[in-house]
Amino acid sequence: MHIETERKFLVKDGTYKAEATESHRLTQGYICRDHGRTVRVRLWDDKAFLTIKGPGDAKGMSRYEWEKEISVSDAKELFLLCQSGIIDKTRYMVPYDGKVFEVDEFYGENSGLVVAEIELSSEDEAFSRPEWLGEEVTGDRRYYNSMLTMSPYSTWDQ
Repeated sequence: MHIETERKFLVKDGTYKAEATESHRLTQGYICRDHGRTVRVRLWDDKAFLTIKGPGDAKGMSRYEWEKEISVSDAKELFLLCQSGIIDKTRYMVPYDGKVFEVDEFYGENSGLVVAEIELSSEDEAFSRPEWLGEEVTGDRRYYNSMLTMSPYSTWDQ
């Protein structure tokens, strides 16, 4: 188990796509989401994973994470146990100044939402910000994938 430290931002425009070195289609559901703790099943292209995350710290930047690869057939069966709401998105891997931003473009009920995350080695690690990076939303629970399954972006007052 390790501690995941990341910051999350909205994305201003689609120029990140020209800088992306790879993209992946992700579908994920939540078996459990309770008080910041989640058990997630994810299909990532032709692979599958089971992930358990603990509650985040006060800033919403760091949390415990445990993940194991599982078979695609097991993942499809586990989707039957998931609570309502499925996340469907494309993840773009965008290198910038020695770091990699993961930019998620959401579909379905979360269509129109594009969020970038950067994983850091510590909460105070400095990093460069590309032009397409917008407002920071780290710690805003509305942008957690588990919350987007319960309160999709399309239902927000825009």
